[in-house]
Amino acid sequence: MILEAEHIQKKFKEKEVLRDISFSISKPEIFGLLGPSGSGKTTLIRILIGLLKKDGGSSSVFGYDCEKLRDEAYAQIGMMLDETGLYDRLSCVDNLDIYRRLYQLPVDVIEPALRRVSLYESAQTPVNKLSKGMKQRLAFARALLHQPKLLFLDEPTSGLDPATTANIHELLFELREKGVTIFLTTHDMEEATRLCDRVALLNEGCIIECDTPEAICCKYNTSNQVRILTTKGTGIIRDLKQDMDQIVKLIQAGQVKTIHSMEPTLESVFIELTGKELV
Repeated sequence: MILEAEHIQKKFKEKEVLRDISFSISKPEIFGLLGPSGSGKTTLIRILIGLLKKDGGSSSVFGYDCEKLRDEAYAQIGMMLDETGLYDRLSCVDNLDIYRRLYQLPVDVIEPALRRVSLYESAQTPVNKLSKGMKQRLAFARALLHQPKLLFLDEPTSGLDPATTANIHELLFELREKGVTIFLTTHDMEEATRLCDRVALLNEGCIIECDTPEAICCKYNTSNQVRILTTKGTGIIRDLKQDMDQIVKLIQAGQVKTIHSMEPTLESVFIELTGKELV
């Protein structure tokens, strides 16, 4: 088992932040923990990487108790939290060199790491001169420096421009294909639909759904409607049960360019279940 959580609970004073959180990851995938700000996403990720103690339940990474993680476990884990933890006055190279020494890696790992995130040309630039997107990419390079098998990312694309976001998405897909498991948090449901193999919807400290984005959307699809784009460029909506004869006639007449079902989105499902907007 790569990652497992069973009945995790956490309180801060009298406020219950996590309640009965259970899920598991048994094979490499991109797993998304989705929810609005304040829903408990960051608290859970900190518990899973051993930075915060839980009040109840159990959790493990590669079979190690998350509250007793040893060096051999951390050697397999990479992380990028909401604060980057970069040294502002040091260059990109010097920042990575600190972590290279920490993991006792050869010096030649730095150049390919910077190239991987398109920062090689800025290798000698101090961090305080970098844009937010460049800092995110440097933090990402640092998290990947020791080639971890499990990567924790807390809102990895929050506030980034579309080009940088697309760059990070491409890297995540590449890592998954190489057998890396990625656990990420986000409040962006569209991003989760594009990226994640499975998602868990978190609301007020509870997981209210956990499955593939497609399965969750289909589960709450109560509509039989399809959107049809005709060869004349006209968009029409028809009901599969009531208008099937008409749809067939359009197809037979060669007047249909595309047909799309009208399943709900992850965001609309979340709003339906909780009555809350994602912010």
